[in-house]
Amino acid sequence: MNEKEIAELRRRFRPDRSSITHIRGCFVNESREIVSQFDQSMGMLGQDDAELILATIRRTLSGTLGKNLVDIEFATAQVVDGDEHKLLMVLRDSALKHEDTVQALFQRVIASLDIEGNYLILLARDAYDVPYRSQDGEKQADASSESFSYILCSICPVKLTKPALSYAAERSEFSHLKVDWVVSPPELGFLFPAFDDRSTNLYGALYYTKDVTESHKDFIDAIFRTEPPMPAAAQKETFQSLLGETLADECSYEVVQAVQGELCGMIAVHKESKEPEPLVLNKGAVRRVLSSCGVSKERADIFEVQFDDSFGEETELSPRNLVDTKQIEVRTPDVKIQISPDRGDLLETRVIDGAKYILIRADEGVEVNGVNIKIK
Repeated sequence: MNEKEIAELRRRFRPDRSSITHIRGCFVNESREIVSQFDQSMGMLGQDDAELILATIRRTLSGTLGKNLVDIEFATAQVVDGDEHKLLMVLRDSALKHEDTVQALFQRVIASLDIEGNYLILLARDAYDVPYRSQDGEKQADASSESFSYILCSICPVKLTKPALSYAAERSEFSHLKVDWVVSPPELGFLFPAFDDRSTNLYGALYYTKDVTESHKDFIDAIFRTEPPMPAAAQKETFQSLLGETLADECSYEVVQAVQGELCGMIAVHKESKEPEPLVLNKGAVRRVLSSCGVSKERADIFEVQFDDSFGEETELSPRNLVDTKQIEVRTPDVKIQISPDRGDLLETRVIDGAKYILIRADEGVEVNGVNIKIK
């Protein structure tokens, strides 16, 4: 799925646009026991309550594509005769009314998930009459190309509020605000099936995780029976280690800065182009970046081999997962320096009288503990 397709579905989550008639769910305590279950009719809720529920589950379609939102692909054998795919299909086709299947999903989630404290499992089913779009992109609201039926599952932590002091203006008095349970934004979840090319793709799903350092491997295996993708934070750490190990003595500040500049430039150009498909790079594209930044052929060859071992031969990576587009960070055991990516020229490395130095040009506005100082 791409950003436009995700945004199109996100706009559905309003009471006047959604065809979600009810929300199924259960409350799970810290002992991994189902305390209560519910089947909440959306029509019986007030406007404010309905908007809050839809806004909460809509967060399962938020975040950065490739980091928080990851495409899941089913193998053909799974679609034809896989228990996990069959379960998801029954949930969708029965509009969450097949009780045994709903309970089976609850148990799979609970058995595979390791979240501290209490949480809610929320299930919604929507049917979207996809408006037809002409070749020039114009939407024709009165013409529908197909109906896209899907389910959305959201796992939301439930936490106690902190004690607080409240003031009642009508009584002109202070009082203790009652501690209560509050539903937090989703920690993880998924959409099934995928909405690819604005159409139903039964071979795909969209997985959401709030924490880009955590993939919830057991959860993905239980629901999709597939190998989880490497978390975005792990991709960045692996790429950084790969550069340092394979480039060896060629891994200078200038080379690393140049690589970041090239990748950030690609991200900026892609954003300006408004291309809906996500930007991804294979190992060949990354190798070309390294070569353009002055890395020798020998070291680039070593990088390619190690790339296969670290990520997989056919893996494509999002540049957003490999570099920080907001800053360059230089660390020593005792010092941390942060520089804007477009001002990497302010820093250079030198060896003076046998000692290694990091030099930063500081023409004006230098402060130490908030105090302006003069450099003489």
